[in-house]
Amino acid sequence: MSKDFTPAQTDRIIEMAWEDRTPFEAIRLQFGLNESQVRQLIRKELKSGSYTRWRERVAGRRTKHAAKIPFTTNRFKSSMQRQITGNRISKR
Repeated sequence: MSKDFTPAQTDRIIEMAWEDRTPFEAIRLQFGLNESQVRQLIRKELKSGSYTRWRERVAGRRTKHAAKIPFTTNRFKSSMQRQITGNRISKR
């Protein structure tokens, strides 16, 4: 892995990898890492037990791969979502 990330970026990548509904494709689009590179990064950054738990968790998740998600067109979207700017709800 030739990319150097700041500690904040590394933390965000790990956070996205742990999230159930964030597919690896989103990490690739945002940070340029494919699934195997994400695995390498997490293996390097986490303790071996944490990495093992993460792999067990991700192994059976259909939601970690965008092509396997069956509900892409009918996903829930809050009516407030378009009004949120910079993690703040704008004035109405």
